[in-house]
Amino acid sequence: MKKLIVLFLGLSTAVSAQNYSELMAKSIMHTHTDSITVKVGKPAGWDYEQGLVLKALEQLYQRTGDATYFNYIKKNIDSFVDANGNIRTYHFDEFNSDNITTGRMLLYLYQELGEERYKKAADLLRKQISAQPRDADGGFWHKKRYPNQMWLDGLYMLEPFYAEYGQITQQDNWADIVKQFQLMYKGAIDPKTGLLFHAYDQAKAQPWADKSNGHSPNFWGRSMGWYVMALVDVLDYMPKNHPSRGILIQQLNQLSAAIAKIQDPTSGVWYQLPGYPGNKGNYFEASCSNMFVYAFAKGVRKGYLPAEFRLRAEKGYKGILKEFITKDAEGYIHLEKTVSVGGLGGIPYRDGSYDYYLSEPLRKDDLKGVGPFILASLEMEIAKELPIGAGKKVVLDYFFNHETKNGNRFHYTWEDRKDSGFNQWGIQFEQLGASLDTLGASPTRENLKGASVYIIVDPDSYKETAKPNFMTAKAADEIEAWVKAGGNLILLANDTTNCEIPQFNILAKRFGIEFVAPNLNFVQGRNWEQGAVMIPAGNEVFDPIKKVYIKEITTLKLSGNAKPLVNHLGHVVMATAKVGNGKVFALGDPWLYTEYTNNRRTPLEYENFLAAKKLALYMLR
Repeated sequence: MKKLIVLFLGLSTAVSAQNYSELMAKSIMHTHTDSITVKVGKPAGWDYEQGLVLKALEQLYQRTGDATYFNYIKKNIDSFVDANGNIRTYHFDEFNSDNITTGRMLLYLYQELGEERYKKAADLLRKQISAQPRDADGGFWHKKRYPNQMWLDGLYMLEPFYAEYGQITQQDNWADIVKQFQLMYKGAIDPKTGLLFHAYDQAKAQPWADKSNGHSPNFWGRSMGWYVMALVDVLDYMPKNHPSRGILIQQLNQLSAAIAKIQDPTSGVWYQLPGYPGNKGNYFEASCSNMFVYAFAKGVRKGYLPAEFRLRAEKGYKGILKEFITKDAEGYIHLEKTVSVGGLGGIPYRDGSYDYYLSEPLRKDDLKGVGPFILASLEMEIAKELPIGAGKKVVLDYFFNHETKNGNRFHYTWEDRKDSGFNQWGIQFEQLGASLDTLGASPTRENLKGASVYIIVDPDSYKETAKPNFMTAKAADEIEAWVKAGGNLILLANDTTNCEIPQFNILAKRFGIEFVAPNLNFVQGRNWEQGAVMIPAGNEVFDPIKKVYIKEITTLKLSGNAKPLVNHLGHVVMATAKVGNGKVFALGDPWLYTEYTNNRRTPLEYENFLAAKKLALYMLR
C-alpha cells in the first residue's frame, strides 16, 4: 500500500506542473483510447461532440507541438472517411446541421496533408448546406425534423465550417453566413435583457413557440454558449475589410455584455438557466461556463471585445476550476456537472419549460463540456504570454522569396499549412501577442515602419523563379538603417544549391555575417542523427534546449561585432549581432518551416518546435 501511495503522489506532482488543457486532453484520451464514443454502450459515430473535442485537440497541438494530438485526430477521422470521401454513419438526407461540425476536421486534415479524400468528404457536407431546408426568410432549419426552426446551437454546428470551406475554395459565402446570424439574433433576442432565447419558430406553429414572436420560453446557458463560440470562430475566416464584419462583432459585444451581467458574482460561473439565478433546482453548469470563458478570452485576444472581458474570463475560469474540476486516484482530472442535453419538441416532447431544462441528467466528462474546457484553458494559458509581443508586428518577406506552385505562393509563407509553410511559426508569434504581416515590395524604412521583426528566408535564384528579386545595396541600406533604429532582423538562407547567396550577402555582411561554404548535415533518408545539432548550455536564445534537427546548412563566416551562437563540426552555423538599437539572427537554413517543427516525422528528442518559440521570444523581447 505504501508503495502505491508513493507512486500516486509522484504522478500527482508530475501532472500538477502541466497546464489544464493538457491534463484534460490526456484524461479524455485515456477514457476514449481508440476512438471518441459519444453514446454510452454504442459504437462511435459521426457526431458533433466528437468534432468539438477534436477541434480542441487541434488547437492544443498547435500550442504544444505534441504530435500525439494530431495522430489521435487523424486516427478518429480516418475511421469514418474512406478513399472516395464517403463518411461512415453520416446520413445526408437527415439535413442535420449537427453533422456539419466535424467537417472542420476534414478541412484541417486537407490543409495539413493535401489528401483529396478529406476534400471530397468536406464537399459532401458543403452539398448538404446547399440543399439544407430553409424557412420563409431564408434561415436554415436546425434539422429536417424541426421545420422552420432556427436554434442557437445550429449557428456553431454549421457556420464555422461554411466560412472556412469558403476561404479554402475561394467561395464567397459571407452574405449567407451573415444573414443566418442576423435572422437568428433577430428571432431570438429578448429586448429587455439582451439575452437570446434557445430557439425560434419562424412559422410560430410549434406548441413551445410564443405565438407573437415565435421564440422558445427560456434562455438556456449552453445554447448561448454555442452562439458566442460560433461568432468568435467564424470571425477567424472573415476578411478584415469585409463590410459586414462589424455586424458580427456588434452581436458579439452586445450578447457578451448581457451574458456578463448574469455571471454569478461569487463563484464566477453561470447557471444552467441564467434567467433564474438562485431559484430552486437551478445549478451552476459546466459547459456554458466554459463556452463563455472561451468566447470572452478569445474575443479580447483577437480584438473583438474590450479588455474588461479578460477580467470576466479570468474570474469565470477560476470558478470553473473550483466548481467543476476533480481528480481521480490515478491523477486524471475530470469535468463535473455538464448537462447531457437540452432540446425542444421531439419524442418524448420537450416543452422548453424551467422544469424541463432541470430534468435532464448531469454527466461527468460530457464531451460538450470537455471540448470547451480545453479551449477555454488554452485561451487562459495563452493570455499569460500575450504581453510579450503586444503591439508588435512580425513581417515576413514575400519579395526576395516569391516562389509559386500551380499559380499560388509557395514555400515559407504564413498561409501555407503544409510542410513547406511557416503557418505553425506564425501561430507561435500570434500566441505571444504579436500580429503578422507580409512585405511584397523591396524593403524601405517607410514600409518597415511599425515592424518589430522582419524575416527574410531563402531568397530566390533563377532556379526557383524566372524573375527573382535580388538583394541590392540600396535595399541593404534601408534594412540596416531600420535595424539600427531598433528593428530585429532574422536571416534564414538555405544550402548553396537552393538559395541565392552572393547577393544576399550584400545585406548579411552589413552585420559582420557572411553565408559561405561548406554545407553541413546532408541527411540520407531518415538517418536523423545526420541532421543533429547540439545547442550549448546557457545559450542566450535557446536555453534549455539541447538538441535540434537542421539539414543541409550553409555555414557562417563572422567579423566585426557578430557573435557565434551555435558551432557545429568546427563551423559557425548560427550567429547574432547587436546593431545600434536592434539585433540580427542568422542561420544558413530555412529550418523552422512546418516539416521540422510539427514533430510528425522527426523524433521528439529534436526540439525544433520549442526552438521556434524560443527564437520568437528572443526577437520580440
